[in-house]
Order: sequence, then structure tokens, then C-alpha cells
Amino acid sequence: MSSGDGLEKAAMLLLTLGSDESAEILKFLGPKEVQKLGSAMAAIKSVPREKVETVLDDFHDQTAKGAPLTFDEDMIRSMLTKALGDDRAANLIGRILQGGDTAGIESLKWMDAPTVADMIKNEHPQIIATILVHLEFDHAGEILKHFTDRLRNDVLLRIATLDGVQPAALRELNEALTRMMSGTASIKKTAIGGVRHAAEVLNFVGTAAETSILDNVREYDPELAQKILDEMFVFENLIDVDDRGIQLLLREIQSDSLIVALKGSSPEMREKIFKNMSQRAAEMMREDLEAKGPVRLSEVESEQKEILKTARRLAEEGQLVLGGKGGDDAFV
Repeated sequence: MSSGDGLEKAAMLLLTLGSDESAEILKFLGPKEVQKLGSAMAAIKSVPREKVETVLDDFHDQTAKGAPLTFDEDMIRSMLTKALGDDRAANLIGRILQGGDTAGIESLKWMDAPTVADMIKNEHPQIIATILVHLEFDHAGEILKHFTDRLRNDVLLRIATLDGVQPAALRELNEALTRMMSGTASIKKTAIGGVRHAAEVLNFVGTAAETSILDNVREYDPELAQKILDEMFVFENLIDVDDRGIQLLLREIQSDSLIVALKGSSPEMREKIFKNMSQRAAEMMREDLEAKGPVRLSEVESEQKEILKTARRLAEEGQLVLGGKGGDDAFV
């Protein structure tokens, strides 16, 4: 089942349950999940009764397998510590169970980028960097776009050189944002920030801003700038993904999105995609590409980034390997 099918089924289920019950379920989801489900529900105008019955039957089959099991934090801590050892487990536990220390910051995930940017733009750049490393990469990238060049460059540099946040500092930041704090600080600092985090944020700021920011970092520390560049993964790097991985990726993306993305790609990248399609599909894609008129660079970048999001998700799920980060392909 594709992720799109699952989303549609979830939307139909929520609509069938009614507003009160659906609201209780939505409370347990994050902002991106709520947005996706809301859009999917809004797109549903009418559904054949047979399809609704199929969705309900599937849901019943899943829930009939038994009541859910519940586990407490102590059990998770014990299990991870036994498996990984004290030091490695403490670092991981800090990231997994830190929710109480970031409850206020988490609320920013529900706000749009301009609102968050306006709220935090007058804070110290180190504070802004600490906030952004707790947000999704694309969200943080959008927020950066709303800063002045000077502030944007300073913040990204601080993200790249951040090697963690002490619990006390995180607690104070959280209280300053929302005046609400709960949970106990871990002895270990939370392992966030760093070169990789900076690179992931840069993947979402757009070509012009990305160049400006990297030039600024390069003036400060050429070696650091190169490390960030090496960690960045751009659309052209997909050429280094093996054929099986490309085939899995192609199943997850719409052809219209792929056509726009390929308008701004190299001939080599296009051939990589074509050879992992059926001959008929490749021919149709070539024809559609030739027939497609000029496309704005911003639209091409947007579609490429959406495809990269899917590729990263598949990589996190272990279905494909993203190889060849950075390097010459980043500039093809």
C-alpha cells in the first residue's frame, strides 16, 4: 500500500467517526500529520459506500488483533541502557524522552514560518539557533528566509558550531517562550545542532540564500564551510543511489512532480531516472519533458526538495541508501 492510499484511508476513517471522536485522535498527532490529514479530508467530496465499508473493515481487522500494549519511560530507559551502555543510551534517551523540556518550543511547529520568524527575530542569534534546531529542517529553512542576510548567516553559523544544549539552558529558553515547563532535565546534554544539522537546514533555504550563507561561513572558517557542503544532499546526488533505490523512490512520487523536477536536472540525472522506468513510461516521460514549457526555478527547486523529502524518508526507513553526499554532483 502506498503512503497516499494510507492517508486517504485515514482521512475517510476520521470523517466516518465524526467530529468529536476524530478530534480526540487528532490531539495525538503532530502538526504535519494534522495538516496532511486535514488536506486529505478536505479533498474528499463523496465516497462510495463500498469503499467506506472496506476502510472500516480494515480498521476493525487491525484493532481486533488485540488491545494495545503500554510501556512506561522507566522500561524504555532500562531497555536502551542494557542494549547500548550508559553513555550511548543516555544520549539517545535524552533525544527521545526530552518532550517536557521542549513543550513550549514544540508549539512553534504549529505556527507558520513568518509568524515564528517575527516572534524570534530580535532574540540573540544563539537563542534563535537553539530554537531552530528543535524544528523540522524545512520549517527552519523557511524561517531563515524571513531574516535579514546578516542574521540568517549568523544563525546558520551558530547551528553548524552547536554541539548540544545543556538541560538548564533549554529549560530557561522554554520558559521564556511559553512560561510553561515540565519534566526533569537529563544529566546529559541533548545532542543536537552541528554540521549535519546545518546542512539539513540549508537544503531548504533556496539556492540564492544557500550560496550567501555558505560564503559567509567560508569567510569565518573555510574548513567548516566545506564540511557543511559535504553533508548537503541535493537532487543531483540521487544519481549515486542504486537502481533499486531509484525504483522504490519512483513508486512514491507523482509523474507531474518528477517532470518539473527533471526540468532543472542534468542529462545524466534524467537518464538515471529513465533507465529505471519501463520503456513505455520512459518514452512518455521524455515526450512530456519536451512538451513542458519553461518552468520557474523556484518551482523546480520546490519539487526537487519534495522528492528529496521522500528519498530521506525511505532512507530513514532503511529502504534505500543516500550515497555521494556533496561532491561535484552538487553543482551539476
